[in-house]
Amino acid sequence: MNSDRVRSTFVEYFEERLHQRITGSTLVPPSGDSVLFTTSGMHPLTPFLEGRPHPLGNRLVNVQRCLRTTDLEEVGDPTHLTVFEMLGSWSLGDYEGPQSLRWGYELLTEGFGVDPRHLHATVFGGDERTGPDTSSSDVWDELGVPVELTVEDNWWDNGPIGPCGPDSEMFLWTGDTPPRSTPTQDDRWVEVWNHVTMRYRRLDDGSLVPLPQRNVDTGMGLERLVSMLQGKRSVFECDVFAPWRLLVPGLWRLDMESLRLVCDHLRSAVVVIGDGVRPANTGRGYVLRRLVRRLLTVLWRDDPTRGLGDLPGELIVHTLDHFRQDMDAAVVREILLEEEQRFRRLLERGRRVLSRPRFRGPLGEEDLFYLHDTHGLPSELVLSLRPE
Repeated sequence: MNSDRVRSTFVEYFEERLHQRITGSTLVPPSGDSVLFTTSGMHPLTPFLEGRPHPLGNRLVNVQRCLRTTDLEEVGDPTHLTVFEMLGSWSLGDYEGPQSLRWGYELLTEGFGVDPRHLHATVFGGDERTGPDTSSSDVWDELGVPVELTVEDNWWDNGPIGPCGPDSEMFLWTGDTPPRSTPTQDDRWVEVWNHVTMRYRRLDDGSLVPLPQRNVDTGMGLERLVSMLQGKRSVFECDVFAPWRLLVPGLWRLDMESLRLVCDHLRSAVVVIGDGVRPANTGRGYVLRRLVRRLLTVLWRDDPTRGLGDLPGELIVHTLDHFRQDMDAAVVREILLEEEQRFRRLLERGRRVLSRPRFRGPLGEEDLFYLHDTHGLPSELVLSLRPE
């Protein structure tokens, strides 16, 4: 089952259960939002989760592109991406968690053909604020799915304040042996779907108050699901990345982890540019700049003559088409090449500055502050040029 079929199967399943499909937003939240990028499918729906009526009703489904920098250091492993698509379903004060879990189980096992014996669930075990999520545990017991109780791993929020609540996560077994152990004890259990019973709002002082309505918010990463359904070891091996696997290794000889990082960051940069962001020293532009510089640092580690001018235009076109973005691929290429040249100039200046006698020894915090404040050299760049 390819990614297009997985996406349509998910949406159609919930449409058959009276969910209305809503259009996913761009990576850039509305003006006035405190976050830099859309990080989850629920983010654009926050006002409706807090009680505002949604014009399309109280059952919704969509596919939302997301960007997360919290996992940036994990990119290069088999499961993490910077930009990805999130399959999501919502109940805005309609049905509750147990119904969502039953539908989730049915879709995974009957719709996507997952062997029920390869499923494991985790459930919130309770803490000093609120009791255990027994309603979710009861559903999994009824369906014959093993359950592990956790605390921090099964409490979901989108920041220090705002909607939150206990969640139940579904895991698929990816090992070569029969399933064993539990998700917190064996990383061959890979999380595939999160179902949040969003019933609280956390206030500034950390206290919890009930939301006006009890919601359900689910999210499932498309690329991760597709890779597991296709029996792949990595999200980079599923059909979404087929053009990248075909073309990039012939351009640049890289080890597997580096290849994954370069493909991820290049693809993510294209999507960010496609949503109207331009490189800058602050905010969203700095996230884009950091992605480009991280991939160039890896690319130039073994061969500084490598350049983004070698990147086939069809990869840019494919990415823009996949994320349904109306942006000229030539404009995207021009922005990437300009940023590459800017980084080369910065590296040259950085090497000249760091060759001065005062910087030949170990660098302290005052040195790093001076280099950034006076010469515009970020500490991460300095440390990459002069690892201590």
